Amino acid sequence: MFTIDAHLDLSMNALEWNRDLRKPIAEINAREAGLTDKPDRAKGVVSLPELRKGNIGLVVATQIARYVALGNPLPGLHSPEQAWAQTQGQVAWYKAMEDAGEMVQVNDLTSLEKHLNLWNNGHPNDTKAVGYILSLEGADSIVTINHLERAYNYGLRAVGPAHYGPGRYAQGTDATGFMGQEGHGLLKEMERLNIILDATHLCDDSFWEALDNFNGHVWASHNNCRALVNHNRQFSDEQIKELVNRGAVIGGALDAWMMVQGWVRRQSDPKAMNCSLEVMIDHIDHICQIAGNAMHVGIGSDLDGAFGREQCPYDLETIADLQKIPAILKTRGYTQTDIENMMHGNWLRFLRNAWK
Repeated sequence: MFTIDAHLDLSMNALEWNRDLRKPIAEINAREAGLTDKPDRAKGVVSLPELRKGNIGLVVATQIARYVALGNPLPGLHSPEQAWAQTQGQVAWYKAMEDAGEMVQVNDLTSLEKHLNLWNNGHPNDTKAVGYILSLEGADSIVTINHLERAYNYGLRAVGPAHYGPGRYAQGTDATGFMGQEGHGLLKEMERLNIILDATHLCDDSFWEALDNFNGHVWASHNNCRALVNHNRQFSDEQIKELVNRGAVIGGALDAWMMVQGWVRRQSDPKAMNCSLEVMIDHIDHICQIAGNAMHVGIGSDLDGAFGREQCPYDLETIADLQKIPAILKTRGYTQTDIENMMHGNWLRFLRNAWK
């Protein structure tokens, strides 16, 4: 089944993890054998060939660069200008993949429909370019509000104002507090440019403030449920209800600590914790029960988002195994139409409405 994944850190993997994503995943992992600089070395699950194998023809692909003020213990860059430069390197990688025929940017209705026709033409996927919608995870790199239009002009179509910790425009996971004047300015410019607001990673205070002050289109690219795993990174039922009311789609994430309660990074084991694809369906099903339908959920896997097979479902060898999800949904009683909506239809409906 044609599949959309609404959150993949492809350029981060290419440039910071030094992975040539054109290669088979087994080759990428073999080259990392013995490396210890990252906890997920030799355990990656994402590459462009695996996306094609899994019929994952369209992804939301990120830029990401954090600015850290003095005293912020998180890893990051020491000025917004450095963060901007890092995101420009990431854009350059996406452009290089386009030049090589490996990827193609999707940024409006015309390019979307053209790309869907390509991927649904009945021919093998082997030589098809993977479509990507460019998103910015954390807005610290937007040096001034004027930089946002520059980013829009090279294809940026979605922005999550915060990532982890305190941000320049909003407060993120494990932080608290509001967006302030700069954040409101960012939201106003996003609305003018018709850039999608990604509510993922916003702390509760900034989440409610953002939704109160933004009248454009809102989604949550990769987020699970606080009712099942109690952490501020997850959405409360009240937040899910508000997103549903706003017409949002929420992408189920496959990072194990967000899936199962009590996960300990670098210690827990997926099999021992019973962390399987079924568990993500538990989160998706919870959202469907709140919404009263299956129209507000999709996949936003976050696979290889600074973790690998050591911290994802034990029944997922590579991202191509997202194709196991339809059968699981069927056993849960979802209809074929529901399943198609979850795998791609809900994201497409959202995009067609946002870009009409």
